[in-house]
Amino acid sequence: MRNTTFDLSVAAWRKSSHSYNDGSCVEIAEQFPDILPIRDSKAPERQPITVPRTAWASFVTAIAATGGEPLPARGR
Repeated sequence: MRNTTFDLSVAAWRKSSHSYNDGSCVEIAEQFPDILPIRDSKAPERQPITVPRTAWASFVTAIAATGGEPLPARGR
């Protein structure tokens, strides 16, 4: 990914469609072309993390493939 600065102050955040009613959820901002900012909805003042869109797509695919269950730990 190229070294680019993104102005997250203009981010339009939306909650995950799989959020719980107890506030345990993440919010994402989808308008940035190469990255996906992610933040904790309970602490929006904290610095969000940013991941490459390809990494987010892999994460979502893995979660969907397991039905949301954790993957088994790999031996080290």
